[in-house]
Amino acid sequence: MLYLANVAAIAILTLGLYFPRHGRRDLVVAYLGVNLGIMAVSSVLLSTAVGAGLGLGLFGVLSIIRLRSDELAQHEIAYYFSALALGLLSGLGSEPVMALSLMATVLAAMFVADHPLLLRGYLREVVVVDRALTDRAALVDYLEGRLGGTVKHLAVQRLDFVNDTTTVDVRYRAASRRPALAVAR
Repeated sequence: MLYLANVAAIAILTLGLYFPRHGRRDLVVAYLGVNLGIMAVSSVLLSTAVGAGLGLGLFGVLSIIRLRSDELAQHEIAYYFSALALGLLSGLGSEPVMALSLMATVLAAMFVADHPLLLRGYLREVVVVDRALTDRAALVDYLEGRLGGTVKHLAVQRLDFVNDTTTVDVRYRAASRRPALAVAR
């Protein structure tokens, strides 16, 4: 029963939530493979003399290698670990009601946390400014003018006086766009 619940949960996570929102087919395959692999191996480890800790440790190492082999955004890492958690919940032989409840909690949390309406308008960009700006207030003014929003946080990544550029990691709130008022004639 938990195996079927896991297949349904990972299908919802990858095909119902992740892919429609982010569109990376390659990660759908990765999430499915990791989830089903974790479920299968943790199920086998549960029924053998090899400790589950050893098996989970091996998967931890593999996960770190996988995460370092390709640049993933933070939301993609969250989906990756959700896929891992679903596989573990179904494969470790937990009490079914608790495992199903936790699987539903993971799905609900990802649905809400990654919903397009939640915190919409809060954006992050890495911007290369075409001048070397050392004055923080001037940099904020410049970015707000160019991005059309309110800067919430910025971190200068590179200040290049030779090429006269500033590379900035900026987090900002985009200005809400209001419909133009009709002009009466």
